[in-house]
Amino acid sequence: MTQSCCGPTRQASEPNNPSPNEPNRIPLDSQAQNHPDRLMYLEGGKFLMGTDSDEGFAADGEGPVREVTLSPFWVDPFVVSNGDFARFVETTGYVTEAEKFGWSFVFHLFVTKMAHKRGEVRRVPGLEWWLGVDRACWKRPEGRGSDLRGRMDHPVVHVSYNDALAYCQWAGVRLLTEAEWEYAARGGLEQKRYVWGDELIPGGKHQTNIWQGDFPHRNTQDDGYAATAPVQSFEPNGYGLYNMAGNVWEWCADWFSPNWHKVETPQTRIDPRGPSTGERRVNRGGSYLCHASYCNRYRVAARSSNTPDSSTGNLGFRVGLSDSGVKKEGI
Repeated sequence: MTQSCCGPTRQASEPNNPSPNEPNRIPLDSQAQNHPDRLMYLEGGKFLMGTDSDEGFAADGEGPVREVTLSPFWVDPFVVSNGDFARFVETTGYVTEAEKFGWSFVFHLFVTKMAHKRGEVRRVPGLEWWLGVDRACWKRPEGRGSDLRGRMDHPVVHVSYNDALAYCQWAGVRLLTEAEWEYAARGGLEQKRYVWGDELIPGGKHQTNIWQGDFPHRNTQDDGYAATAPVQSFEPNGYGLYNMAGNVWEWCADWFSPNWHKVETPQTRIDPRGPSTGERRVNRGGSYLCHASYCNRYRVAARSSNTPDSSTGNLGFRVGLSDSGVKKEGI
């Protein structure tokens, strides 16, 4: 186990780890078949991606600000929920990578004393707030004894990039590219710090599910949530999309690179899809664990990444679809 900037990373070299066996990406012109009929159409066009703000993390490759052009596409207003993922599993019998590994990463405040007593917990060097917990997976988010009661409308978590891709292949959708994700998250606003504007809590009203208090030991839950919130929580952005910041990190299709986009070419400025190879996939949006003192990656230009086989209790995914072959008035 190792750490990334905002979450722990599973090492494929660990004993007893299954082979990654990444599935093929679905064709970009596939039409939605099994995913709920709720995708929203975005016109695409030119927008300013990234940030040059001193608040950004230069090492993450948040800058430079550059003009990017996107083709029209469709996007789910919500991240994939436990209910959505349960239908996929019930239909296909799919087994997630966390289930195959036999464990996943859980935030320390959610791990029971009994799990510690039973020896079902392993620590993560350098990230004391994350614990590897035996049997933790999408349907047992905190490990043995936990379940999804009262959380079917919450984001599915403990899903790897490979798991997300398997869902997409079944549902006839795809993951958003990183550029599509940022265009969607901005909601028509230009170069604002957050999805909703430049002020974190405008008028004292919380806009997203992030950490309040003393990270990582005390969350005051001023926004109403200690962990995940329902996928339709808070106000949508200008495009009608929910929780594009906070709640859970979202897998994107691109391989992560802090430098690939800095060279201006047609590939980096017109429908960019990231580098052709890499070791980690892009994560976007931040999560319920983000806090100004630690992560501060609920800003709309912020980036993170993880290996395709990694899974945590704050990482999910949102889906979309290319406009090709899809009528604008509906799917």
